[in-house]
Amino acid sequence: MHKKNTTYWKSNLKIVISLLTVWFLVSFGFGIIWSDALDNIQIGGFKLGFWFAQQGSIFVFVIIIFIYVFLLNRLDKKHFSKSSEDD
Repeated sequence: MHKKNTTYWKSNLKIVISLLTVWFLVSFGFGIIWSDALDNIQIGGFKLGFWFAQQGSIFVFVIIIFIYVFLLNRLDKKHFSKSSEDD
């Protein structure tokens, strides 16, 4: 049982680190660091760097929450299903 818990938490941490990296790149990277370069592109009359700083990072954050729920449900089924309890 200890090995199963260890692999579960390692997988969970990989998911969390991956999603936090995406969130950091979108919110800090696109909204602040690369904002000037992205301002050359416009969406709906707004500069893309401004859009990411104001709305885009929030949209991506909500999408990341749904992705996290989906991935964790799949991970839970993989590690805690009835068939794996018989092992």
